[in-house]
Amino acid sequence: MASTVGAAGDNGPYRVMVVEDATVIRAMLNRTLEQDPLIEVVTSVINGEMAVSSLQRNPEIEVVLLDIDMPVMDGLTALPKILEVKPEAKVIMNSTLTRANADVTLRALAMGAADYLTKPSSSQELRSAEAFARELTEKVKVLGAACRGHAPSPVAGPRAESAKPAPATAAISLRGGVPQQPTAIAIGSSTGGPQALFKVLGGFGARPRQPVFITQHMPPTFTTLLAEHIGRQTGLPCHEPDDGEAVVGGQVYLAPGDRHMLVEIGDGGAVIRLSDGPQENFCRPAVDPMLRSLAKVYGARLLVAILTGMGADGREGGRSVVEAGGTIIAQDEESSVVWGMPGAVATAGLCSAVLPLAEIAPYISKVAMRSAA
Repeated sequence: MASTVGAAGDNGPYRVMVVEDATVIRAMLNRTLEQDPLIEVVTSVINGEMAVSSLQRNPEIEVVLLDIDMPVMDGLTALPKILEVKPEAKVIMNSTLTRANADVTLRALAMGAADYLTKPSSSQELRSAEAFARELTEKVKVLGAACRGHAPSPVAGPRAESAKPAPATAAISLRGGVPQQPTAIAIGSSTGGPQALFKVLGGFGARPRQPVFITQHMPPTFTTLLAEHIGRQTGLPCHEPDDGEAVVGGQVYLAPGDRHMLVEIGDGGAVIRLSDGPQENFCRPAVDPMLRSLAKVYGARLLVAILTGMGADGREGGRSVVEAGGTIIAQDEESSVVWGMPGAVATAGLCSAVLPLAEIAPYISKVAMRSAA
C-alpha cells in the first residue's frame, strides 16, 4: 500500500499535547485530532505552566498545540520553556484572528514556534470549522513527520491524505548556466516562512535595486503585521500593495492575505494587480499565480527563491519561470521547517541551486547586486 501524507510509520501515531483554557475549544480540538488514526492526543491541559510540566512527564510528545491567551502562564511565556524541555518539539500557536493575537503569533514564530492556526469563532459557518479541522490535522501530521526527521509530502491541502509523499532521497537535478542579473526578485514561503524571510531579507547587506515580491501563506491581518515586522527587523521598506500600484525598485511587496498578487505591464511600466481569483494549491495568496505573472513581465531577468513550507506551491509557477529563462533557488531540507515547497521545485529539476537558509541571502546579493558589466 502506498504511504499517505504524514504516515506515522513504525513509531505509531503522532503524539500531541493540546494547551487550551477554553473548555469548548479544547474539547473540539481533542475530538478533531482523535478522529484521525495517525494522531494521538497524549494530554490536554489548560495553561502554559501545566504544559511545561506535562511535557517533562511525557517526553514522547512531538507536536504542541499552544493557545496564546491563558491564565497562570500564557502561550508566549510558555513557548521558550517548552522548547527548552524538548527543542525538537514542533509548536503550533493557536489564536483568534485579531491584530493583537496576530502580533503575538508573529513574535512566537520568531521565537521558535513552527507554525500557527487561527481558531474558528462561534460566528463562523460550519464549513469554515471543517476547513479548520482539515488544516489542523494536516499540519499536525506534517510537523510530526518533521519532528521525526521524515520528509513531508509536497502536496498541500485537505486532499493531501490521498497523495503520495516525496521520499527524502528524491534526486535533485540542478540546472546549469550562469544566472542573468535580475530586474526583479521573488520569494515564496509558507510554514516556517516568517523566520526564513527575516533571515533572508535581513541578510542582503544593502537595499536591493530590484523590486522584491513575496507571497507568504497567511490570512489578512497577519500579512499586514508581517509587512511591518519585516520593515522593522530588516530595515527594508515593505508593505502590502494596492491594486494598480506602480512597481518601484528597492521596494518589498508582500501579498495581502486572501488576495493573489500579480504583476502586469501597464501604460507607464509594471503595475501590481490584486486578484480574488480561486485558490491555487488550496491557498490565496498563492505563489504559483505570482510566478506566472512575473515570468511574463521579467522573463530571464527574474530570480526566485522558494523557502520552507508545506505543499508544492511554487512548482508549477516555477516551470513558467524556467521556461522564460529565469532562475530559481530553493532552501535545503536540513534548514527547512518543512521541506515541501522547496523540495517540490528542487526534485522537479527547476533549481539552479539548493542552499542552506544562511547562504540564500549571499547568493541573491551576489547575483542581483553585481555590476552589470
